[in-house]
Amino acid sequence: MSVLIDSSIWISYFRDGENSSTLDFLIDENLVSTNNLILTELIPFLEMQKQYRLIQLLQNINRFQLDVNWQELQKIQILCLEKGINGIGIPDLIIAQNCIQNNAKLYTQDKHFVLLQNICQLECY
Repeated sequence: MSVLIDSSIWISYFRDGENSSTLDFLIDENLVSTNNLILTELIPFLEMQKQYRLIQLLQNINRFQLDVNWQELQKIQILCLEKGINGIGIPDLIIAQNCIQNNAKLYTQDKHFVLLQNICQLECY
């Protein structure tokens, strides 16, 4: 099993240690994964804070390649709209698709992903 760690988890972990026991367990068990989209959300802020060691550690995590299937994203977006789920951004759809493509669970605090579980094959941790 692999778990893609959403930026919402990393941010709370870095800020105040929230979710630290769960994330520490996933790190210790070598289950943590990321992708370039999530790193792009995190690294600029860390760069501004001169957190170079942390950036290096994040860049060494197992990384899923992004293979965006735009037609599939459109289908998921249509399903969301049909079910009255508005406001799920394209980056969140790409992250969900990346998890599905890699048979990974998503560890997140973002409620959009919980809603997506009911529409597609996304599984949240």
